[in-house]
Amino acid sequence: MNTIRLKYVIPHVFASREEQDSEIWQQDVSFEKDRLYLIEADSGKGKSTFCSYLIGYRHDFTGNIFFDDVNVGGLKVNDWVNIRSRHLSHLFQELRLFPELTAYENVEIKNSLTHFKDQKQIDEWFEMLGIAEKKNVLIGRMSFGQQQRVALIRALVQPFDFILADEPISHLDDTNSRIMGDILMKEAKAQGAGIIITSIGKRMELPYDVVYRL
Repeated sequence: MNTIRLKYVIPHVFASREEQDSEIWQQDVSFEKDRLYLIEADSGKGKSTFCSYLIGYRHDFTGNIFFDDVNVGGLKVNDWVNIRSRHLSHLFQELRLFPELTAYENVEIKNSLTHFKDQKQIDEWFEMLGIAEKKNVLIGRMSFGQQQRVALIRALVQPFDFILADEPISHLDDTNSRIMGDILMKEAKAQGAGIIITSIGKRMELPYDVVYRL
């Protein structure tokens, strides 16, 4: 997958609005591999909805979304499974970690399916993010900021053409935000992948190629 294109997409819930000042909704906009994008949004503008459309969890919109020249409206369940496991990684705002599993188990449950990263790399990321001592702690007993760092590691243990990070640093201090951004950039560069980051406030301080207002 080299390009994600939204062609005049608008959520059904926004369709009756007379004025649209978005640079995404009802626009013809493309995201390219090997580029870094920031999508800034006020609350209620559809940031999480946008992410759900790209990952295929919601389809309540008019317009068209294309992965290269393929209209996602025609994709089947098996197609989406392949896309989510090999082409599009998603760092969820709500994290979607398993509270009954440890931090490491939450990462390994995905890596055991992809076999994409070795133990050394995973351990290195835990160390860099300052949560090495939390590897065997249940996710449910960790702070949200610590859980965000675990979620990043989990998002990186798969191949991807694009990674979609929804509010990735909302509960992190500046130091950990920088480290998280450095890891994300390095892995995306290694894979030649594009990065799409969303924010309604605190943003990663990164060299964005394009900034959109949602």
